[in-house]
This record gives sequence, C-alpha cells and structure tokens, in this order.
Amino acid sequence: MKPITFLGKLYLIPTTLGEINPEDVLPATIKRSIEFIDDYIVENEKTARRFIKSVYPEKKQPELKISVLNKHTETREHLEFIKPLLEGKNVGLMSEAGCPGVADPGAVIVKLAHEKGIQVVPLVGPSSILLAVMASGMNGQSFAFNGYLPIDKSEKKQALKGLEKLSFDKNQSQLFIETPYRNNKLLEDILQILQPNTSLCIACDITLPTEYIKTMTVSLWKKQKIDLHNRPTLFILHKTY
Repeated sequence: MKPITFLGKLYLIPTTLGEINPEDVLPATIKRSIEFIDDYIVENEKTARRFIKSVYPEKKQPELKISVLNKHTETREHLEFIKPLLEGKNVGLMSEAGCPGVADPGAVIVKLAHEKGIQVVPLVGPSSILLAVMASGMNGQSFAFNGYLPIDKSEKKQALKGLEKLSFDKNQSQLFIETPYRNNKLLEDILQILQPNTSLCIACDITLPTEYIKTMTVSLWKKQKIDLHNRPTLFILHKTY
C-alpha cells in the first residue's frame, strides 16, 4: 500500500509596492508565512530574495528554492514549479510588486493549483488597484482594470474613447496602466483625446513617501504640471455627464 501524500498549500504572498519598510504596509502573517516556507515561485529572483530578507532577516538564503515565472517561462515549466506542492511542501507565490495573481503572471500557477486540488491561501497586502479606487472618489461599486493600452497611436485613441464611452454607458470606472517611462506621453494623449468634463484620477507611487493621488476633470488637468516619468502609476477615468 502506497503511503498517503498530503498536498502542500500555495500561499499568495503580497510584496511592497516600492522601497518602503515592509512593516508599514504588511501584516504579521506575511512574516510568519515566510518563516516556514522555503520554496517560492517569483517574478524576479533578485528582488524576491531582497524582499524575503527585509521581512525575515533570519531566513537562510541558501536554503531557499526559487523558481522564476515571467513572460519568458514556458508552459511546460509550470508543472515543475508545483512539484513541491504535490510532494507536501508549502510554496509561496510572489509578484514583483503588490498582490500575486492580479495583473501578474502568477495567475496561471493559481489556476493550476486549483486543477490539482491544492489549497490556495491568499494573504493580505497592498493592491495598487484597490488602493487607487479607494482614493479616487469614483465608483467603487463597479470598476474594471484594463491593463495596458495599445502602443499604436490610433489604437490607443480608439481604446481611450471606448473606455470613456463604457464608463458613461455602464457608470463604471475604468482603470489602466502604462510602462512607467511612457507615463508622461500617455497623460499627454489622455488630455488630448478625452472630453473636458471626464474625470481622471492619477494615482502614483502608492504607499510610498512620494505618493500622489488626485482626481480632477480633464479640463483642470490641462492646467496642471506633473512629472510621472518612471513612477508606478494607475490612471482611472469616468465620464458621468
């Protein structure tokens, strides 16, 4: 008779949204989880090790087993990543910043865990999406995260116009992001394309000392000067009338 093998648990471990003391934004459960987990699936090994060390300095780095999951990871590798779970070991899943599985490649591992009957344990931590919605003054009852907009100028214009119409038709706030070094160009396009009375929230450097969150109409934003270059930023638009 084969011995019964108990499955491990997949812990979804949020990280900070930037260079900040983890104790300022993370609950004690994160530290307790890192204390007993040695196997991790992460987006970037170097930053993951640095984060683990900042949360639990006593953790012995050579004992960590880290698998890297990013846009270059092949699908066939996913099963290899969850092997420790099938062998009864607990595994931590980490995003590069914020909550794993949300606007993050880790969602494929979570899906696979469910398919294999593995318990998924989401831990509390900062989500830039929720924090931006909370601080925007827009519709927290109905909103959508749209990820990145197209790079092509005509396609981007069409996308922005479509989100603006959708926000009005469904009374639904529309969130989107850009690669940080293109933020200023995106803001320039937004102010040229959207209607003057459309509300726009810019949520930048959330939870960091340089945090900036402001909601105004497009017409008022045109009178402001703000530099978003290389700063993690969420944009939210909502046309209400």
